[in-house]
Amino acid sequence: MRKEDCFYLGIVARKHSFKGEVVIVLDTDEPYRYENMESVFIAIGNNLIPFFIKKSLLQKGKQLRVTFEDINNEADANGILNAEVYLPLKFLPKLTGTQFYFHEVIGFQVIDKQFGAIGILENINDSGAQALLEIKHEAVTILIPLVDKFIKEIDRKNKILHIEAPKGLIELYLN
Repeated sequence: MRKEDCFYLGIVARKHSFKGEVVIVLDTDEPYRYENMESVFIAIGNNLIPFFIKKSLLQKGKQLRVTFEDINNEADANGILNAEVYLPLKFLPKLTGTQFYFHEVIGFQVIDKQFGAIGILENINDSGAQALLEIKHEAVTILIPLVDKFIKEIDRKNKILHIEAPKGLIELYLN
């Protein structure tokens, strides 16, 4: 399995017992969706390795206590501590309306209500306090804050993201 075919689910944050149980902190708003999984992929080095789940229990909001097959003691659990956990993209719930996953709209044409077609969405930068749409327009990258009220429509069939950027923002990049 390749990371490109998966989504980040969380991280193995700590050991829970001396018998190899670990706690995965889930990076989701709906942790209950992942309480009864059969397996996950854990990033070890540059590889995603499948780990099969014997037992899991959701606790304290986004913490999933897990017993894996073949992880039977503290030493085994130490080997996966702080490792990232992934699932295949097919396990993501389908979104509708103006909700979307970042990976699903990369490559979409972006059309602004005032300016029309402004470019192709190359990336969504979420490393700062505010996620930004990075839109390639000729030799310029236009940055638009990813704010719900700016997203007007997502045409998944035609791969078009309709936005309404704040007045004056796009002009900063085009002049």
